[in-house]
Amino acid sequence: MPIISETFRKKLHTVIYEADTPAGKFFDLSLIIIILISVIAVMLESVASIKIKYGYELAVLEWVVTIFFTLEYIARIVAGNRPWNYIFSFYGIVDLLATLPKYLGLLFPGTGFLIAIRAIRLLRIFRILKLVHFVGASNQLLAALKKSRVKIAVFLFSVIVLCIILGTLMYMIEGPESGFTSIPVSIYWTIVTLTTVGFGDITPVTPVGQFVSMLIMILGYGIIAVPTGLVTAQFITAPPHENTQSCPNCGAEHHRDNAKFCYNCGYKIN
Repeated sequence: MPIISETFRKKLHTVIYEADTPAGKFFDLSLIIIILISVIAVMLESVASIKIKYGYELAVLEWVVTIFFTLEYIARIVAGNRPWNYIFSFYGIVDLLATLPKYLGLLFPGTGFLIAIRAIRLLRIFRILKLVHFVGASNQLLAALKKSRVKIAVFLFSVIVLCIILGTLMYMIEGPESGFTSIPVSIYWTIVTLTTVGFGDITPVTPVGQFVSMLIMILGYGIIAVPTGLVTAQFITAPPHENTQSCPNCGAEHHRDNAKFCYNCGYKIN
């Protein structure tokens, strides 16, 4: 007789992997809250005054969160028929990295740098936010990005060429005495100006250089709008609506609403 019954495994799978169900929504929302609390605790721990005053409370909170993540990681392994698919998946590795630092810090004292790895827990929200309200929009966005990737690549290449030309031009106009000490530095200034960031560490002083910089600023507004238009144009053809159903056998996601079998392994799904 198996240690874990198939009925329990299916129920566990429904709660953990399917956000369309009430239990799945509650689990995901609870997990989001815990992740945010954990990340905030990591940030507060880096503030010396707060760590001195509330160090013990933060440590207890970190252990509670770590234990919860450990149990959740084990539950995700148990819920699937093929646990290795989850363990070696991207999010499986993220889940493991989100759990290990506290244990490694216990075994190897002085590994304070692991605090940065704990912040990787924030990446888990991208998986949890597959709630039914976000599924359709996220799939449309991904499809639009894939369809327009070639156009975006050509556009970015054109912008790079333009920055090299304008940077070289500004180097010839302004020269080292105005802070444009080399062509790479001038290209850096062009990119900062074109993206409307404007650090102000280098500024043109000649009338011609100021006139060219104005043209670059105006050009920057138009350039920022181009990628948005390319992606938006692809939203005209929306992909079929998909739900949050995850295959209990292989873990494949993005099934259509009317799907009865997994598109990857053929396993019957709910």
